[in-house]
Amino acid sequence: MFAGLIGYLDSVKARDPAPRSRWEILLYPGVLALGLHRIAHWLFRGELYFMARFVNHLSRFLTAIDIHPGAVIGRHFFIDHGFTVIGESSEIGDDVTIYQNVTLGGTNPSGGEPGKRHPTIGDGVIIGSGAQVLGPIHVGASARIGANAVVTRDVPEGATMVGIPARSTLVDAAQHPSCEFLPYGTPCNETFDAGAQKLDILRREVELLNKKVAELTAERDGAGSKAPERRGRARGATENDRRERDRA
Repeated sequence: MFAGLIGYLDSVKARDPAPRSRWEILLYPGVLALGLHRIAHWLFRGELYFMARFVNHLSRFLTAIDIHPGAVIGRHFFIDHGFTVIGESSEIGDDVTIYQNVTLGGTNPSGGEPGKRHPTIGDGVIIGSGAQVLGPIHVGASARIGANAVVTRDVPEGATMVGIPARSTLVDAAQHPSCEFLPYGTPCNETFDAGAQKLDILRREVELLNKKVAELTAERDGAGSKAPERRGRARGATENDRRERDRA
């Protein structure tokens, strides 16, 4: 158990350079909320619902983080800063990072799967601040949800989602190991911005079209300049033939 705690604290320190020691991490509201959730979830599974809710409300009062006792959370889960809401039927994998003001929210039970109203988050997912992940959707492993994105559909594995509603960028996070961890889930380089990439593609297409037009224009002008020269040569040859006939 002690080794597991040390491993968890080290995993948090790897994602947050602010703490100088493991003792500081123990004071993080996200760490306290997760510890209390483990107790509340154990009570919930034992059908001690009132006690589970009591621990849940105590945790929310102390940390401003609301995790329903029924939520299933994997190893090395890290909530940075807090003010997060996680619904009852949420399922969260290992090594998931969530920043402040994130909601893993549910939908109308009549419009979702029976008993499953909240999202399933794969291993290694990063969800940026202010993002809303809504409904019984699945977020694939190693996906990144950009800050303030609103996700209402399944997210492919390794995708980077931005915008409202959230759309995948043209470059998958899985293809760039140099950006294995993106703070706040937001791409750290303009090359990851979907709008910038589309504009860059259009610019390159325009440049290619301009080059083709220039080549065709040069070819046409070259053919046009050679035609009078050929006509002049033919005319000169005809006159020489006439002179030779006159001499004969």
